[in-house]
Amino acid sequence: MLIPGTQRRTLAELDDRLDLAAGDRAAKRSAFWIMLTLAAVIAVAGICGNSTATVIGAMIVAPLATPILGIGLGIATGRAGLVGRSVTVVALGVVLVVALGVVFAQVLPDAPDVLTNSQVLGRTSPNLSDLAAALATGMVGAVAVARRDVGDVLPGVAIAISLVPPLAVVGVCLGSGEPSLALGAFVLFLSNAVALVITATVVLVSAGYAAEAGTGSGRRGAYVTLAVILFLVAIPMVLNTLSSLWVKQINDAAQHWLDGTPGAYVTGVTWNGDVATVSVLGPVDLPPVEELQDAVDSLVPMDPGLRVVHTVGTRIETG
Repeated sequence: MLIPGTQRRTLAELDDRLDLAAGDRAAKRSAFWIMLTLAAVIAVAGICGNSTATVIGAMIVAPLATPILGIGLGIATGRAGLVGRSVTVVALGVVLVVALGVVFAQVLPDAPDVLTNSQVLGRTSPNLSDLAAALATGMVGAVAVARRDVGDVLPGVAIAISLVPPLAVVGVCLGSGEPSLALGAFVLFLSNAVALVITATVVLVSAGYAAEAGTGSGRRGAYVTLAVILFLVAIPMVLNTLSSLWVKQINDAAQHWLDGTPGAYVTGVTWNGDVATVSVLGPVDLPPVEELQDAVDSLVPMDPGLRVVHTVGTRIETG
């Protein structure tokens, strides 16, 4: 059983945990905004300093999952007011974190190079594996909120389903003049948030909270909206997944293309838009590029462009 009756929280308990307008509103809201602001500062600092440990600290501190789960609770129990309040809090939180990222990128004397920063690059090309992980992690988070006996897994959920760090990356990239990277990071945040809402809704409905609230219907519009958003964010993730596959295949084809050229090596393959860039280190004379273009055309079904960056030289290895 997903939520045993002996460990199931009541609807009132969930309201107290997930609705910032329930109970002591002033205390809840001040705690939320203070912790979110501090988490954003920690995340931005960790990203600018390229520090994984610091970014993980921001994930644990950040409270942004609370209103996102509140959206799921509102949908499950058919309360538009809770959904609206939670969406507003999430939207304002997004603005806050992104704005802090922009400011830090502008004022820091040693602003990060977002094109080489691993904390940035790891969050700007989300793929289907990220979406699958987000859905599974969202399920864990929803179960942990609804059950009294597994609440201690929430820090792990906060790390696994990254919310604030991608938003911090959005701000840093916007402040650094890289809107395309910012868009990729926002897709990662949006996919994680939507996955959390969907899984929370499924878990809470299946656990009987809809019946407890006396709302057996009226959620179809919300379900359709979530499905549409999930479909839209999945599109760039599918493209990124295909791009990763194509990069590997093009790398193998380029290696094969250079087989007859002693001392020539493929040093890297990147995919940007519809252009594949193959970096090669080798002698002056290389095989005809048309041969590699034909191989790439046979691998990628969208008439891709090919750019070969040729560095003349040899690889020196020392013992």
